[in-house]
Amino acid sequence: MNRFLKPALTGAAALAVATPSLAEEAMGIDDKVNQVFAEVTGPFVGLIFAPFPGTSFPWIVMWLVIAASVFTLYFGFVQFRFFGHAIRLVKGDYSDPNDAGEVSHFQALATALSGTVGLGNIAGVAVAVGIGGPGATFWMILAGLLGMASKFTECTLGVKYRNEYPDGTVSGGPMYYISKGFAELGLPGGKILAVLFSIFCILGAFGGGNMFQANQAHAQISGIIGDYPGWITGLVFAAVVFAVIVGGIKSIARVTEKVVPFMGILYVGAALVILIVNYDMIGWAFGQIFAGAFTGLGIAGGMVGALIQGFKRAAFSNEAGVGSAAIAHSAVKTSEPITEGFVSLLEPLIDTVVICTMTALVITISQQMLIDPQTGMYILTEGGSHIATVDGNTGVALTSAAFGASISWFPYVLAVAVVLFAFSTMISWSYYGLKAWTYLFGEGKTAELVFKVLFCIFVVIGASASLGPVIDFSDAAIFAMAVVNIAALYFLMKLVRAELVSYSARLNSGKIAKAKA
Repeated sequence: MNRFLKPALTGAAALAVATPSLAEEAMGIDDKVNQVFAEVTGPFVGLIFAPFPGTSFPWIVMWLVIAASVFTLYFGFVQFRFFGHAIRLVKGDYSDPNDAGEVSHFQALATALSGTVGLGNIAGVAVAVGIGGPGATFWMILAGLLGMASKFTECTLGVKYRNEYPDGTVSGGPMYYISKGFAELGLPGGKILAVLFSIFCILGAFGGGNMFQANQAHAQISGIIGDYPGWITGLVFAAVVFAVIVGGIKSIARVTEKVVPFMGILYVGAALVILIVNYDMIGWAFGQIFAGAFTGLGIAGGMVGALIQGFKRAAFSNEAGVGSAAIAHSAVKTSEPITEGFVSLLEPLIDTVVICTMTALVITISQQMLIDPQTGMYILTEGGSHIATVDGNTGVALTSAAFGASISWFPYVLAVAVVLFAFSTMISWSYYGLKAWTYLFGEGKTAELVFKVLFCIFVVIGASASLGPVIDFSDAAIFAMAVVNIAALYFLMKLVRAELVSYSARLNSGKIAKAKA
């Protein structure tokens, strides 16, 4: 999921068509709120996304990439050794319906994927290729492959230290494995870190996991049918989201197991059609990706520019190391925590390696149709008429143009995908925020209902208001989750290795057998 590309928010703009004076007043209030909030939160946002001196590479991205590399080496390239076993687990070959938990391996994977497969796969990749060149795709794939080990680590711990309640419900995630794991190892500070993580998670759920998604959905819909008040989109989304999340993780999982495959097939299918139409350029595109990874084929310049953009977009897309996915995976039905670690490592593969690569191939091929050879700028057209000349940092607009360059009506398919991505992200992040909320304020129907109502109110606000600095702050909060989470994982990873050694021995000896033929 990528929240780092802000479109023009359309709620106030639509209002301006009907009542200019009211719109101007609303925008004036908006600007004042934004200014005050930016001044208060600016230092925190600046700290989280600060680049290394002399570069545009945020230190938080390197924090995530280094951790993924460490976990890959520490667990002996677990993402490759157990890939086949992960597929069998998702199929249900080792599932026991009597195990504690609320959802199947597939449902847990679908729920977590619905929180990460989103606008980062559409807009984020466009930015990576537009700025870093096709070579950014190579580094994005590498970061995705490494990130599989981070997901494996955090999701194993999520199940190992989850709370299981008499009514069959469970609660898990970094806040639980940090507090319990640190206590088990006799380390201080576990409770403090768990509370800090929970606060960041709630802020991120309300902002990047909610308001920005609603806003992007409204921007896409109004772009097709024309401007109208954003609060209408907000109310519709809020009603649908509430209808889903009021039933808890089981309701969310039932929806995501249907929506995620559908939206994935819709988007990947659309990309495949474009590639088939331009089949003669696929080999050339891969050549551009590999050549551009080590040479200067992007406006950022050279290997470093491609590497920075690729790693940035992979981190922002799959969230490996952030800890959010561990909350969803903790609800799985299993008696073996390590099994969900295996399942979760498929997430960055699907999100970054498959879907992001498809987007990158479409954009790379379409570049030949979109770039003005004299200026090097992208030329966006609509209905055959020139509408804009832009640089590569255009996000969804560039991806839409890339799809439309081959088949004129494909941007409409893309719009449907964007709305589905936004919706699925919202319902998943509602669950992440809810579990952080109940960790802080206690389990119970009342506490849960209060959070769910608040979450839906923020859906309406996000679709109808301009809240740039608020979203920036929530983005920073999401990656602040990674600071806390990864720091804890370094201390707890030896517990995961003990689980891996034990499970591997029993699997190889035949003590762990398939539940069905």
